[in-house]
This record gives sequence, C-alpha cells and structure tokens, in this order.
Amino acid sequence: MWDQPYLETCCRAALHRLYLAGSAGRAADLPDGSCLLRLAGMGLCGQRADGRFAITPDGTQRHAHEVLKRPANATIRTKAP
Repeated sequence: MWDQPYLETCCRAALHRLYLAGSAGRAADLPDGSCLLRLAGMGLCGQRADGRFAITPDGTQRHAHEVLKRPANATIRTKAP
C-alpha cells in the first residue's frame, strides 16, 4: 500500500535539483522555492541556518525510489563529503 504523499511533477523536479546540488544546497529565492518549502514540510529537506535548503536522508531515499526508480530495498550510495 502506498503511504507517502503524492509529489507533484514540479516537486519531484525540485527534489532532483536539490539532490544534484549536494552539500551546496539550494537557495530559497529560486523559482522552486515553494516546492522546497513543501518538501521541507514533508521532511524531505530542511532549511539550513544560511537559508539554503539541503536534502535529508528521507529525501535521498524518496529521490532514489521516485526519481531514479530504484527499488525500496536498494542500497543507496551517497556522495562523499
């Protein structure tokens, strides 16, 4: 059974851009700012002290499953810091 909230196409794209941004994060004043706020409300990213958004472990997991289409039990590799 599907128990996660649906991600609109724009929010999936914002999650992907957030993943690609890595440790640099995404600025809040970009056009996808409303999606970043929505993702933060879902626990998929968080806003840092400098105002930029960074992906959370839950966001990385959701990205792997929903954007990369990996099975839920697949091992996720993270980028080296």
